[in-house]
Amino acid sequence: MPDHRLSRSDLSRLADEIARIAATAGEAILEVYGQDIEVVSKEDDSPLTRADLASHRIIRDALARLTPDIPLLSEESAAIDFETRSSWQRYWLVDPLDGTKEFINRNGEFTVNIALIDRHEPVLGVVYVPVTGVTYTGIVGIGATRQEGGQAALPISVRIPCADPLVVVGSRSHANPALAEHLEALGHHELVSMGSSLKFCLVAEGKADFYPRLGPTSEWDTAAAHAVVVAAGGRIVTLDGQPLQYNRKASYLNPEFLVISDPSRDWLAPFQS
Repeated sequence: MPDHRLSRSDLSRLADEIARIAATAGEAILEVYGQDIEVVSKEDDSPLTRADLASHRIIRDALARLTPDIPLLSEESAAIDFETRSSWQRYWLVDPLDGTKEFINRNGEFTVNIALIDRHEPVLGVVYVPVTGVTYTGIVGIGATRQEGGQAALPISVRIPCADPLVVVGSRSHANPALAEHLEALGHHELVSMGSSLKFCLVAEGKADFYPRLGPTSEWDTAAAHAVVVAAGGRIVTLDGQPLQYNRKASYLNPEFLVISDPSRDWLAPFQS
């Protein structure tokens, strides 16, 4: 696998291709969405549908054609031992259907997530929303965009300074009672519930200021939207203030983290006391 740095033109070209792949996967998801949804449980009791698998197969095959020299780690093909993947400097990290619970509940808040990880950090991410046809794209060092249907892609950026009151986004399917205590220290704020990686995208496009995640997530849940947030001028840090990174350990679980907009504000203090 090549270890050279990807150029801006390389990343831009890949972003266009990845957006098309994500949209194709989204079409397959919507075909299942319009039918009776059959759900099975995986070993960790998380739900799995035919839509997850159909999306996975489309993305897997398309990426194999597009970049045969870059390995793939997908939620639906995660049985790769750490000894093997620890040698990867660059790889695709994919959640074929992020927000399966939202998909089952038919609220539309689910996404297709495709990220390119380079040296433990996301450098490119595409988040596609099948129900609305919206595509969020982030190329770190270049910028982030939001594209609706066939319209032109428009640049997005985090909101600086933050709104007053703050807009804090939280998980719709994974409520955390302990979070309220931490949020009190932020002062007056508005809490918005949202499913899947759309929470990150609200911060990236300046519609929310802060997303604290104290519950469990896996690396494929966050990587694509992570790239969008960083490309839009935001940051994602663990509770010790370090950047969230990928493929550093055998477990796929992320540490707790904060998605922040305005870097001049001390977001960490309420979570470190």
